[in-house]
Amino acid sequence: MSYSNADPTGRLITPALVDLHLAPSDKAEALRALAQRLVAEGRVTDLEGFLADIAAREAQAPTGLGDGIGIPHCRSAHVTRPSLAFGHSAKGVDFGAPDGRPADLIFMIAAPDGADDAHLQILAALARRLMEPEFTGALRSADSPAAVVALVDDKEKPQATTVSGPVVASPVAAADRGLRLVAVTSCPTGIAHTYMAAKSLERAAARAGAQIQVETQGAAGSTPLDPAMIAAADAVIFAHDVEVRDRERFAGKPLVDVGVKAGVNRADELVAQAARLAEPAGAAAPALAQNSGPRSEHWASRLRKYLMTGVSYMIPFVAAGGLLIALGFAIGGYEIASAPSVVGGFDWTSQASWAAMLFQAGKAAFGFLVPVLSGYIAYAIADRAALAAGVVGGAISVAVGAGFLGGIVSGLAAGFLVLWMVKWKVPQAIKGIMPVVVIPLLSVAAVGFLMLVLLGSPIASAMTAVTDWLNGLSGTNAILLGILLGAMMAFDMGGPLNKVAYTFAAGALTTAGSAPDAGSLKVMAAVMAAGMTPPLGLALATVLRRKLFTTEERENGKAAWVLGASFITEGAIPFAAADPLRVIPASIVGSMTAGGLSMAFGSTLRAPHGGIWVLPLIGGPLPYVVAVAAGMVVTAGLVILFKGIQPRVPAVSAPREKELVNA
Repeated sequence: MSYSNADPTGRLITPALVDLHLAPSDKAEALRALAQRLVAEGRVTDLEGFLADIAAREAQAPTGLGDGIGIPHCRSAHVTRPSLAFGHSAKGVDFGAPDGRPADLIFMIAAPDGADDAHLQILAALARRLMEPEFTGALRSADSPAAVVALVDDKEKPQATTVSGPVVASPVAAADRGLRLVAVTSCPTGIAHTYMAAKSLERAAARAGAQIQVETQGAAGSTPLDPAMIAAADAVIFAHDVEVRDRERFAGKPLVDVGVKAGVNRADELVAQAARLAEPAGAAAPALAQNSGPRSEHWASRLRKYLMTGVSYMIPFVAAGGLLIALGFAIGGYEIASAPSVVGGFDWTSQASWAAMLFQAGKAAFGFLVPVLSGYIAYAIADRAALAAGVVGGAISVAVGAGFLGGIVSGLAAGFLVLWMVKWKVPQAIKGIMPVVVIPLLSVAAVGFLMLVLLGSPIASAMTAVTDWLNGLSGTNAILLGILLGAMMAFDMGGPLNKVAYTFAAGALTTAGSAPDAGSLKVMAAVMAAGMTPPLGLALATVLRRKLFTTEERENGKAAWVLGASFITEGAIPFAAADPLRVIPASIVGSMTAGGLSMAFGSTLRAPHGGIWVLPLIGGPLPYVVAVAAGMVVTAGLVILFKGIQPRVPAVSAPREKELVNA
């Protein structure tokens, strides 16, 4: 595996990036030691910023694979080029592996935001090789940094031999049946787990005597599976943590649907499950569309996923539109909202023309909020076939005044309607035009009737009431709402309750229009203040009373400054996981303080994210800073107080990954 063609200036790993005697047994110190090597070689420009990005990735899910392997990794703006740092630890470092084994082989994978495909393909190849015991065994016995580099940069890598291990599916039975499988793997960063899961599934299928082709939807690009291969497959395996692209290709196939780490760690079991689903001869296979929401998953969890998908696609429009409107106001004053169109009348030398252009572009972006929200809620339920009905339903919601509530209703209606339609049994002659003509035609007509004739007016009345309530918030009512939203933001730090509060605020932004002091803008400001507070408060506590925190917690505190300032509440999760009974109550009280004060001060915010980076565009920025600072101090003070009067609470183990099989 040569790097010379992909990177003529040097390899991804050099002897200077190898530490064969990695001493720290603490994860944070081990990460810092490897990151410092990347900094020394000019591959990372900002040590603390890079470590904050690594910590944010670690907070999402453990990067320990098991069998003594850890793969901390991230994409970061502080990385100058794709790089690998390797450490061999005699004692081992806990990376949260499912088998509980500390990692003695640690690969730190650093990728810049704009890494080219050639480099990413090399990283993908490395990730696959980490699943080969021959390769990891050679790494453990390497006696010099140069030997490690030679192993990683081996131009003539020997073919992996069959690995012994427990075979769950019967090889004879699979071979007799000629079991043919296809799979898709993907992970949030698309760097490591995507390709490790693919390799693990390939090896498990070989042990079971089955054929498998895997489509890796990762950062190195994706080559779609041949449609003929999908058609011939007996079953499908999805090992993914992000939505599978073009999911409808697999409709009508028995499906095993799990998280990507299950693909890495339980591949034999997944192949066996796929074999069992494919066993009944002549039995009708369950349609994929029917299983887009796993049966064992609670309906409330599925509903939240649908809504959050719509919100996630809507947020860029909210951010762009809100900030452009705010800039227009900042340059031209609030009267710019009534300025005539700049089309055909733009004056390059006029400040008012520039302000009007920014305002009108932002207002146009706001016009897409509800259609995008509705369209992608429908998309989350029934994939691409439901997109047209969802977008049209959202546009009608805007036209009749039903706003984002109408967009939610139309998106859910469009999604479930199309989910039902794709199960229709139709003649072969029209089957090919169903997803591009028949389903869009009928679903758009049905959703249009629903929103124009039946539900549009009642929802518009409810939306008007919500808008009037938000705009009329003042005094005690406003403060109480800020306190409630603050408690929700801190209770689970990025979990379901946090997302409910955030979704409410982001959705309410669609009602703000061009009003400079709309109540929904105050709600968004309060939610962001409350979300920034937990990590900032805990970071402050690690500075004020260092002895109350472990070395790892103090390192996490450094990252928490950056994460909190950027409105990433998850920066507080490592502290809460280690000491929940003291950290969570302190965080809740601090966030309630910040949210309540933000509402009391009347601060406003049009952007759904940004933290301190959008401070110049916040209405009432100085009182807003006071609100956040007060919440931070309250959190830090309570954490220090609680840690001084109570015994330490044992860490709570992370919840087991939900792995769902659609039968």
